[in-house]
Parts: sequence; C-alpha cells; structure tokens
Amino acid sequence: MLTFLLSLPRPVKRIITLAIDVVLLLCAFWFAFWVRIDSMTPVSSLPHWILILSIVFVTLIFFIKLGLYRAVIRYITAKILVAVAIGMIASSMLLIISAFYTNLFLPRTVPIIYFAFGLLMITGSRLTLRMLINRGLTLGTKIIIYGAGASGRQLLPALSQASEYYPVAFVDDNPRLQGTVMHGVTVYSPKKMAWLVEKYEVKKILLAMPSASRARKNEVIKQLEGLPCEVLSIPGMVDLVEGKASIDTLRKVSITDLLGRDPVDPVPELIARNILDKSVMVTGAGGSIGSELCRQILRNSPQALVLYEVSEYSLYAIERELAEIIKSQNLRTTLYPILGNVQDQEHLERVLRSFKTETIYHAAAYKHVPLVEYNVTDGVRNNVFGTLACAQAAIACNVPKFVLISTDKAVRPTNTMGATKRLAELVLQGLSSSQNTTCFSMVRFGNVLGSSGSVVPLFEKQISAGGPITLTHPDIIRYFMTIPEAAQLVIQAGAMGNGGDVFVLDMGEPVKIIDLAHRMVTLSGLKLRDAEHPTGDIEIKTTGLRPGEKLFEELLIGENVMNTLHPRILTANEVMMPWAELTDFLQQLNDACSRFDQQRIRELLLAAPTGFTPTDEICDVMWINSNS
Repeated sequence: MLTFLLSLPRPVKRIITLAIDVVLLLCAFWFAFWVRIDSMTPVSSLPHWILILSIVFVTLIFFIKLGLYRAVIRYITAKILVAVAIGMIASSMLLIISAFYTNLFLPRTVPIIYFAFGLLMITGSRLTLRMLINRGLTLGTKIIIYGAGASGRQLLPALSQASEYYPVAFVDDNPRLQGTVMHGVTVYSPKKMAWLVEKYEVKKILLAMPSASRARKNEVIKQLEGLPCEVLSIPGMVDLVEGKASIDTLRKVSITDLLGRDPVDPVPELIARNILDKSVMVTGAGGSIGSELCRQILRNSPQALVLYEVSEYSLYAIERELAEIIKSQNLRTTLYPILGNVQDQEHLERVLRSFKTETIYHAAAYKHVPLVEYNVTDGVRNNVFGTLACAQAAIACNVPKFVLISTDKAVRPTNTMGATKRLAELVLQGLSSSQNTTCFSMVRFGNVLGSSGSVVPLFEKQISAGGPITLTHPDIIRYFMTIPEAAQLVIQAGAMGNGGDVFVLDMGEPVKIIDLAHRMVTLSGLKLRDAEHPTGDIEIKTTGLRPGEKLFEELLIGENVMNTLHPRILTANEVMMPWAELTDFLQQLNDACSRFDQQRIRELLLAAPTGFTPTDEICDVMWINSNS
C-alpha cells in the first residue's frame, strides 16, 4: 500500500495530503470542544460546521503559501513545526474573530486547544509518515555508525535520504554520549559492538571520525577486524573543508589508514629552497612517485615545471591533471610536457638549456624486480646509464641541484634492479667528488602505498574477484609509506644535500605482508578460507619468491647514521667508488650491454662495491631463450 501511494504522481499526492489535513483540522476543532465541555452538540449545529469549514479552507490557503505541500515527506525535518505553527496561529486567530462577529458559541479556551491539537496532528502525521516511509523503503543494508560526534550526527540525516543504508545504532567511546538517543538512534559503548552486529545482522560499519589521527583510526579498526562486517569511512576533515568530498561520501577503509602514519609538518624553508620561483624538471613525471612530486612541486610555486616522460599516455595524463590545478587555482607556473628518454644525453641537455632548469628530481627508473630480472640489459641501461646521462647533462648545463629517487632494494641487493639502483648512487657519489657544478643527492626509501606494482592494489583486485590472494612467501616483510609523505620528504631531503649525500627516510615499523592480507580480507567483511575455516570466502595461496625477491629489506649500508633537520630524514656514510675507477667500470659494463653479454654483466655487477648477492641464476628471458 505504501509503495503504491509513493508511486502516485505528485499532484495526486498533494490532493491526498490536502484531504488528510481537512480531516485532521475538523478533528482538532471537534476534539477542542469535546475536551472543553465534554459535548458534541456544538459541532453538530449547521452554523458551527459552516464556520469550521470556512476556517479550514482559509487555513489550507495559509499552508499552501507557507510551502507545506511542496515539501517531500520523505525528507522533511522538525523544521516543518515552524510552518505548521504559523498556519495554526493564523487559523486560531481567524476562528476567534469569526466567532466574535457571528455570535457563535465558542468558549475562550477552545481556540487554544484547537491550535494545540492542529499543531500536533498536522506535524505528527507528517513525521509519522516519514518514519514509515524510511522504515518501509530505506530498510536497506543495516549499518552501525562508529562516532557520535558532529560528523556522525551530520552523517545520519544524510543517509536517511537514501535507501541504500539503514543506521541501527551509534557507537562511541565517550561515556557521556552512551545511552543517549540522536535522531532516534541510540548510542552504545564499543564493548557492545559484537552484540549489536549479531542482534541487528549488521553488514557494514561506517567510521565517522574524519579528524581522528591515523593511529587512533588504526586502534578502532583493529577492534572491528574480527567482526563479519565491511568497514567504510567518511572523507578526512581536510577534504570536507576544501569541498573535495561531502559528509555522506563513503569509501572503503584505505590500507593507508592502517599503515600510513600521521604526517609531520614540513619545514617550509626546506620545501621551498629548490622550488620557489625556480625552473624544475621531474624525470619519470608520469610515474607513481614522479606524478606526486609534480603535484607537490606545483603547490610551492615554481616558475616552470618540466615534465620529462618516455610514456606518451602517462605524460598526457599528468599534464592534463596539473593544467587543471593551475587553471583552478590561478597559479603562475608554466608547464612543459616533454617526451624523451633519460638515456639520451644530447636531448636532455637541449631540454635543460631551453628551460634554464635549476633543479632536477630524477624519478625515472625501471623498478619492478622480476621484470628487470627478465630484461637485465634494459634495466642496466635505464637505471645506470640513464642516471649517468641525466647527471652529466645536469653538469654540462650548470644545473645547481640534482636529486635521485633511490630504493631500499639498493641495500645489499639480491636482484638486478637493486644492484642497478646502487650503481646509480655510486655514479652520483663519484660525480660529486669530481666536480663542483651540480650538487647531487640521493633519497632512499621503501615501498609506497598505491604505487604501480604495490601489493595493495593487487590484493584489492584479487579480493574483489573472490580470491585467491597470491603471496610469494608467508614470512615476507616490507616497509611502507604513503606516496604524498614520501614525495614531501624527498623534496625536503634534497634541499639539505651538500653533494654526494645519501638520505634515508624513516619508514616506521616493518609490516608482515600476510598480516596485511588478513586485515584487508576482514575489513572487506569477508572471512579467510583455510584448513581450519573451509567455509571462508577468500583463500591465501603461497606462490614462492619471485626472481631476485628477498624476505627482508634494509635501508642502510654504512655506519655513522646521523639525524637531520627533519625527524624522519636520516643521512648515512656509504661506500664510494673513485670516479676514475668508476669510469673504467662503466665502460666495461656498457660494452657488455652492447654485446648483450649477460654473463659478463652479472660478473661486473658482482665485482662492483654494491654488495650484490643474487639469489637466482641469470633470468633474462632473451638470453635464456637464445642459449636453450
């Protein structure tokens, strides 16, 4: 019946509402007499019926003017009380005046009682109907809102306007709020969470804690992990204030909320030193780190930003994004999207001179460990000789600052990718000792959340597909950092460089990848499937370590680790290779690459002071195929 009424055209609904209000106003008038004199006789007389029908007609006109019939009942609030009160005051005054001039019997308190009954019936009917509609039509997925603060209270009416979710309870840590009722929903203690989930068959839990620290969110999420519910959250306070999201925008709890730390405020002087009013170039500008570097560089008002990228699509995507930012924020920075290969020194010099580049952030590299193992020659050329070409072009063009984005896999590497990145560091260290034109710095850090090749998007994709989650080894451990934090720290570390510095970012606590997989499954409202739980949803399969992969990553080689101006940036003394000796080594390595001599490349990588200890035989697919 309710569904049929709601499906009627709006004009028909308004007519029905008018008819109901006529009945309610007549009842209010009758009840007023009945309460006052305990008699129905006055209402039965024709003059009184003419009077009240006239009053009802005029009252409806008042209600129409007040917009009472334009309001959609499903979305009305207690504010409707004001409109009805105004209409009923006018109706009661009109009743007194009409009775006075017509000399009809009307006890003095009847208009007051009439006003009270009319206000109660008109508003009560609408609020009751709204409740019935919401319960009947929006009884969708039952949810619990964790957080009964300002954000939670704003979230509840926003959700009531949609049929997807049906809030059954608030949960809050504040003892003062526990037991109270907000918008008809009771606030409970977190200790009752399991009971609430079972009682109401809750499927989702919404975190209404946009201003809470990541550490606090992590604590709450750990409490929720054992529950058979998907955990969602509303956007952060910054996004709400900046208008990037609304209070009712829900998203899955990001793994960033679990692993990411609360950022440390940047040092303004360090952030601006190599960027403000300067011409800056980012190689690999379309990559995960390179694109975030570009975003943060743009916020610090460079005079020009050169986007150097070998991938046409990646360059197009980041150039369009940054152009929109410049336009929307009315920035003065000029963008220069340049297609080019970092191994082409002549082209690099032409670019650097054309735009009078003053700072280079070298993020271009092949970073995927197995792919570099399968394509050793190209990995060496891009990571080692690409860095060499960029560095020599910077010296030739008198670029003051050059910052290399390195990796924790360069420390005692077990794979070719790590060895090539350590060689790239040696190249810059050697060049630093042989000239004074360009200040070279290296910034080393671990995995970043959400980058291409990261386990996080892979696990998310596998979970959404119903599993299984593929894990290379149950004991594998990695460091994680958010991309924005890593880019911000890279910029600040590069500003502290004096030449040949190796900076190491504080990555926080290491994370066991299998524990990460478990948390991602449970936060999706699913259960793990294993020998003990054969009816679970998602299975985790171990596939074995990939070529060159190791269980643990490190960040330091040398001793004498020192603090810097920033609490999350360290610096260390590392083994260096004299430039004259390094030049001869690079020539031999280049010759081996030209001959595609994988055996000689492996020998040279082992001979270099990189600490390279490969865990696999040569895996280059072309070399294996040609020698099979």
